[in-house]
Amino acid sequence: MKALALVATLVTGAILLYGTMDFPAFGDPNAPAAVHLSNNYIEQAVAETHVPNLVTAVLGDYRGYDTMFETVVIYCAGLAVVSVLRRSKS
Repeated sequence: MKALALVATLVTGAILLYGTMDFPAFGDPNAPAAVHLSNNYIEQAVAETHVPNLVTAVLGDYRGYDTMFETVVIYCAGLAVVSVLRRSKS
């Protein structure tokens, strides 16, 4: 059983590493995120969001819903763990 788990882990790891070959090089100025998104955020974030801090504008306005739903998922996972691990008073 442990050998099967090891093989499954190695195969999954190899597939994930194979998938990273399509990523742009680290720090590549021609990467899609650097060409399309970053310039838009830097140039227009303050005007669009009316927030003077660029980091706060991106996290609070552009990624607000994403962050909110990530928090909801973590909260639900925590509730599930607490409900599974709690002890009943019998």
